[in-house]
Amino acid sequence: MGRIILGTGSSLPSKVVTNEDLEKIVDTTDEWIRTRTGIQQRHISTTGEYTHVLAARAAANALEMAGVAAEEISLIIVGTISSHMLMPSCACFVQKEIGAQNAFAFDLNAACSGFLYALDLADKYIHSDKEKKILVIGAETLSGRLNWEDRNTCILFGDGAGAAVVGHSDSDRGFVGVNHFSDGNLWNLLYMHTAESTNPDIKVKDWPGAHIFMEGREVFKHAVKAMDDAVRGLMQKTGIGLESVKLVIPHQANIRILNNLVERLELPAEKVFINAQKYGNTSAASIPIALDEANRDGRIEENDLILFCSFGGGFTWGASLLKW
Repeated sequence: MGRIILGTGSSLPSKVVTNEDLEKIVDTTDEWIRTRTGIQQRHISTTGEYTHVLAARAAANALEMAGVAAEEISLIIVGTISSHMLMPSCACFVQKEIGAQNAFAFDLNAACSGFLYALDLADKYIHSDKEKKILVIGAETLSGRLNWEDRNTCILFGDGAGAAVVGHSDSDRGFVGVNHFSDGNLWNLLYMHTAESTNPDIKVKDWPGAHIFMEGREVFKHAVKAMDDAVRGLMQKTGIGLESVKLVIPHQANIRILNNLVERLELPAEKVFINAQKYGNTSAASIPIALDEANRDGRIEENDLILFCSFGGGFTWGASLLKW
């Protein structure tokens, strides 16, 4: 162990879009959305609130909590699928925004699992060099990657960012274990194209646009089983029972997925942190936003075992266990 989270932070756009607001632009109702997803509202970016801007704000909040200066950061990893540019990376823009002049920076694309994958990578970097302090960020502006005429997807997603500062500790606190997976064979159940190719030889036939496509029912079935299996596998690998876990922070996909996961794992409701009703699905940002909220609300104490699990496009999924 010995690689711990020193501080957390999050940032959300100021604009809130309610289900009633969506009723005015797409064929849906508040009741329909609540019944199927549990989501009541989501935050949507406005002028200038690019992914890296939200990420930098979250990073600044995490640095402040950790008592770490931006110049002390060695590496910035941003989990995102919605940076406003493909190049430079969102992480490079964050580096510029916060003045982390001594860091190198890159993005990680694992959809909704991006933050957990990035946390695992940070843990291994610090294992090889305990002097490193690393910013791990999940940030998305999926509002710019949605078909706002598709009621099956546009109701689900929101914008936001969450961050954690990871560093070395001489204690026995830290990362206990991970159990991560992917399956590219199922890519066509949840995907998003980039801009259309300008090379005619490699153009995607019948290119449908650069926004999210999802087979909701199939994703639901795979997501619940995959996270259930990942959590059980992790508990078996670590030899720790679920009853020892203080708090479970899952990816905030939607309430139906979360309720089914809780039921399968036989978890008491008070052990599971859920905020999807307020923010919707913020993809890679969902777990770090929830983590920061739980942390600042006093739901986490030193030496608590915290369990994370996620599922996203790719497919990517997994679980992580942390001794706080």
